[in-house]
Amino acid sequence: MTNNFKSVPVRSSEITSKTDYLSRRDFIKAAGILTGTSLLAACAPSVTDPVSNMNSGVTIPSSDGKFDELGNQANEYVEITNYNNFYEFSSDKQAVASLARDFKTEPWTVEVYGLVNKPKTFGVEDLITMYPQEERIYRLRCVEGWSMVIPWEGFPLSNILNEVEPTSKAKYVRFETIFDPEQMPGLKSPFYVWPYQEGLRLDEAMNDLAILATGLYGEPMPNPNGAPIRLVVPWKYGFKSIKSIVKIELVVEQPSTLWNTAAPNEYGFYSNVNPEVSHPRWSQATERRIGELGRRPSLMFNGYADQVADLYAGMDLAEFY
Repeated sequence: MTNNFKSVPVRSSEITSKTDYLSRRDFIKAAGILTGTSLLAACAPSVTDPVSNMNSGVTIPSSDGKFDELGNQANEYVEITNYNNFYEFSSDKQAVASLARDFKTEPWTVEVYGLVNKPKTFGVEDLITMYPQEERIYRLRCVEGWSMVIPWEGFPLSNILNEVEPTSKAKYVRFETIFDPEQMPGLKSPFYVWPYQEGLRLDEAMNDLAILATGLYGEPMPNPNGAPIRLVVPWKYGFKSIKSIVKIELVVEQPSTLWNTAAPNEYGFYSNVNPEVSHPRWSQATERRIGELGRRPSLMFNGYADQVADLYAGMDLAEFY
């Protein structure tokens, strides 16, 4: 697959075609491995091996040969799909696996509107046809203090924004997750302002690192990871990478976000990974890579400073947490 980030060289012959993608979607449904769960902070995940839920003869994708540009090996597929925050299903991370298993993601559309010249509604399959699916091997750093390396499949967010042509008044991009209480029992929680919303400054959204991911490990996006399409912003804490997107709106004012609304003293709008700025309840100086026993130093902007630091020139990064 092509790799605009140039994280790990990928041959053009490896680009996932629409036919292969659709057949993989059928494969993964039949396999019954669209499951996942997560734990808080630096606790080790209690991973349920999806092989026990699969038809015989199905092979779990391997991390062999999958490395980010810093030489970190990708986490195993089982780890990635069994260690997720998805509050729309449950705040009990151990319950997400079973609750997300039968989440229906077809048909699915994404409405892109607001301060644009050409508002459009896209079917996910149309987006897969329009834009080659690239592999981006990114580090994911959760605000809770754990991290992973994930080989996403997707395309630059800028592609879809250029398609709708933002007007000169557009300054921010607001994202919204599906609101479906019948499928997502966590939406009945009174502690959060639903639906889940997130936002980026327009120049952040146009940065090449920001992608809309449609899968991982060459497979369609698993339900607990944000099927069928999610945002991935690797230099920010993971909660900024909103899952199961149905709306993208271009706006003039900084949009409200779920976590900033719920706890503005703990979760800022920008939420860039910054080891020098502690969360009010814990340090962000170190992180625990899932699958490792010890902790490692956190990296400024999660290690992507060369690509994004100029976006925040002149800003007090502690004040604009």
